[in-house]
Amino acid sequence: MLEQLNALQKEAEESLTQVTDLKSLNDLRVKYLGKKGPMTEIMKQMGKLSAEEKPLVGARANEVRTALAKQIEAAQARLEEEAIITKLQEETIDVTLPGTKVGAGTPHLLTQVIEELEDLFIGMGYRVAEGPEVELDYYNFEALNLPKGHPARDMQDSFYITENTLLRTQTSPVQARTMEKHDFKNGPIKIICPGKVYRRDNDDATHSHQFTQIEGLVVGENITFSDLKGTLTVLAKKMFGDDREIRLRPSFFPFTEPSVEMDISCFKCGGSGCRVCKGTGWIEILGSGMVHPNVLEMSGIDSKKYSGFAFGMGPERIAMLKYGVDDIRHLYTNDLRFAEQFAAQETEGR
Repeated sequence: MLEQLNALQKEAEESLTQVTDLKSLNDLRVKYLGKKGPMTEIMKQMGKLSAEEKPLVGARANEVRTALAKQIEAAQARLEEEAIITKLQEETIDVTLPGTKVGAGTPHLLTQVIEELEDLFIGMGYRVAEGPEVELDYYNFEALNLPKGHPARDMQDSFYITENTLLRTQTSPVQARTMEKHDFKNGPIKIICPGKVYRRDNDDATHSHQFTQIEGLVVGENITFSDLKGTLTVLAKKMFGDDREIRLRPSFFPFTEPSVEMDISCFKCGGSGCRVCKGTGWIEILGSGMVHPNVLEMSGIDSKKYSGFAFGMGPERIAMLKYGVDDIRHLYTNDLRFAEQFAAQETEGR
C-alpha cells in the first residue's frame, strides 16, 4: 500500500506539470483528492492492514495528501497570476496610437438666434431676466390685465396643474414679477425675458405645444411710443438687414394700450411680393405696445408718473424666416443632418 501511495504521488506530480489553466487544475484536484479519488480508495482499505502497518500507511497517506494539496495550491496561485498578466497585456493601451476623433458640437440654431437677440439688447442697456416655468395664474394672467373669465384667456389654451398654477403660456409673468419688485431709485426697468412657454396646441409645421419666447419691457419716466418704434427698427435691421423697413399695424393685447403688430419689409423680394411674404411685401414678426396703465398699477407703479412699452417675439419664427426653415419641428427633433447645416453660421458669428 505504501508503494501505491508513492506511485500515486508521482503520477499526480507529473500531471501537475502539464496543467495550463485553472479548470484543468480543478479537475486534477477532484481526480486525486476528491471523495471518489484514489486517495480515498486507499484509505478505505486500511482496515485490512495489521496493527503495525496501519500507522505507517496512515502517516504516509497524510504526507501525500498534504504534499499534493500544497502543490495544487501553489499551481493555482501561479495560474491566477498568469491570467491577470495576460489580461493586462491584452488590455494595454498604446498611447502612441492616434486617438479616436470626437466631433465637436455647436450651439443649436435656436440657441444661436436667442443669443444673437440677447447680445443685441444687452448692447442697448437691457438685462436678461428669468422666472419660473410653472407659474401662478395671478402672474400669468391677472397681473397682466387678464382677470378670471376674461375672453382673451381663450387665446392661450393652457396646461393647468392646479386651479391656480399652470405651465406659463408666455414669458410676460417675468415682467410682472420684475415690476412688482423694482425700485426706480435704481433707474428705469429695461429687461428682456427669454424662455420656454407652453400652450395646448396641435403640433404641425408652424405650431408646437412647447416653444420659446423673448419678451422685452421698458418702464420709466417719459417713455413714449416713439421709443418703442425706434427700438423695433433697430431690432429689424440687426436681425434681417440694414435695408429693412418696419410697419406698425393696430392690434389688441390685454396688457398693452395702444397695441401694434410689427411687420418688416420682405427680405427675400424687397417688398415686391413673393412666396415668403405671400405676395404682400411684408412679413409679420412680433406684437408690441405701450404697457397698459392697469398692468402698471397692479404692480404698484404710478401710471401717471411712469409709462413703458413691451414687445414679444418668437425666436422660432425669426429662425425659420431668417434661415429658410419650413417646419418648426426641425428645431426640436435633434436631427444632426439639420443641425449641422448651421454649424458654419455659428462659427462665422464668433
